[in-house]
Amino acid sequence: MLFKKFIFTFILIFYTTFLFSQCFKSVDKAILTNLKYQQECWNKGDIKSYMSVYWNSDSLKFIGKSGITYGWKETLAHYEKSYPDKATMGQLAFSEITIIKLNRKTAYCIGKWYLTRKVDSIGGYFSLIWNKIHGKWVIVIDHTS
Repeated sequence: MLFKKFIFTFILIFYTTFLFSQCFKSVDKAILTNLKYQQECWNKGDIKSYMSVYWNSDSLKFIGKSGITYGWKETLAHYEKSYPDKATMGQLAFSEITIIKLNRKTAYCIGKWYLTRKVDSIGGYFSLIWNKIHGKWVIVIDHTS
């Protein structure tokens, strides 16, 4: 009897661990897919599509060298002012991406970004808080340096 309880407990733990790992793998895949989409949009010069991965809310926060920008519309305006044309946008690449799942609906992502342009190349680091809102993973806080 004790052996059966042990086996049942073992199977339950294994199954639960398997389900959580599958859930977390899907989180990684969704976030990496969104980052790849952002990179493609940026490299086409399409800032509005790039912004579709951000939470379209006044509660969105973007932290950069100029301070904190609040809201999706304000963040879009900041990007459009800072990158008025394709030449200033350059080609975006991400690397060294790490995703940490905090719970079923929240993840933390860090990595490096690079912009290669004709006149120069720049880069830095980012940390992103992602939330699953209405079935879609979106950036709710972006800290980029």
